[in-house]
Amino acid sequence: MNRQAAIFGTSLLAGLVATTSFALSQNRLSCSELWYERNNIFKDAGYCFKTPRAIRTFGNAGCAYDSQSDVPLSDRDRQRVNAIQRIEREKGCPR
Repeated sequence: MNRQAAIFGTSLLAGLVATTSFALSQNRLSCSELWYERNNIFKDAGYCFKTPRAIRTFGNAGCAYDSQSDVPLSDRDRQRVNAIQRIEREKGCPR
């Protein structure tokens, strides 16, 4: 195996471990905590919230994106949002 392939394999493994660790830690959170974690990712990326609860919690100062699909999330943040949403579904959290 060449050095580049070894580095790629190590990076891939580290990413999988981090994602699994993240999912396991998120699985212990309540529905409210999951909601906060998910929406905090969107707040940090500039999403303009629509619901009164989210506006009360995060505000809309400095927001730039009206649609969640337009929010430029990193691959890591997108994976985190997807993992949180999956856990919210599994727990039967309200939408």
